[in-house]
Amino acid sequence: MTLGTSGLGHGPDGAADAADLAAARALLTGAHTLVDTANMYGGGRSEVLLGRAIAELGGVPAGVQVISKADRDLATGAFDRDRVLRSFEESTARLGLDTLPLYQLHDQYTITFAEAMGPGGAVRALIELREQGAVGAIGVAAGPTAMLTEYVRTGVFEVLLTHNRYTLVDRSAADLIAEAAGQGMTVFNAAPFGGGLLAAGAHAGATYAYRAAPHELLAWVARLELVCAAHDVPVAAAALHFSMRNPHVASTVVGVRSPERLAQTDALLATDVPEDLWTEIDRLGTPPSTLDD
Repeated sequence: MTLGTSGLGHGPDGAADAADLAAARALLTGAHTLVDTANMYGGGRSEVLLGRAIAELGGVPAGVQVISKADRDLATGAFDRDRVLRSFEESTARLGLDTLPLYQLHDQYTITFAEAMGPGGAVRALIELREQGAVGAIGVAAGPTAMLTEYVRTGVFEVLLTHNRYTLVDRSAADLIAEAAGQGMTVFNAAPFGGGLLAAGAHAGATYAYRAAPHELLAWVARLELVCAAHDVPVAAAALHFSMRNPHVASTVVGVRSPERLAQTDALLATDVPEDLWTEIDRLGTPPSTLDD
């Protein structure tokens, strides 16, 4: 399991308070060895907090890796070679690190595939950073499956990160995950709880993948809750194990913003999920996904 840090740094005015720092230290010193951040998380505060924790600890703990992502200029939307290089410099300065084991092209929604791959494009910068030894590997991280498929088929990247498209209620990235793994890529599957629905449950106002969950989806999840309850398994535990049981998924990325949430997630990870539960979930039929990309 990889620990995601998109929730860090969202305090008043982005201020780093004691709770944020405690969370950052917990992520770096717990049982998990991968901590995932991005240039844009918390407007940069996620990396700042991790950097402060790293400094307090005297460096990244042995065996732990901190990975990050290149992001567009949030003011202009620019996402070319120069922006990726600046993004890398910003991230490493905040983290207090000279190199990163993995750096990923992230949410490249302001540019076309041709622009990203062309001369002077964002991918050119990632390749240069890899060639210089500034990063160990490069990856692509986003949501829409069709878009990610184009990048995977270039053969340029070592890593794929997909989010919200391989969960209990949306299996649309299954073929892409298998294809990427078949090419020897390392696959990260993020947001196994769908941004909240599969953790908080089918209540009014629930969202999936940052969108309001329609009645049909809430009704399907309500039936899922009954099936899981019959096996004494929390829906959140089933959601986490659904991702982790896929042999093509190397690591599942779970957002964690507090030591308490980390302990809760570890408890879900330790939950025994009987094989019969998966059979009964399959009998619920195809869930009415809200995503159409």
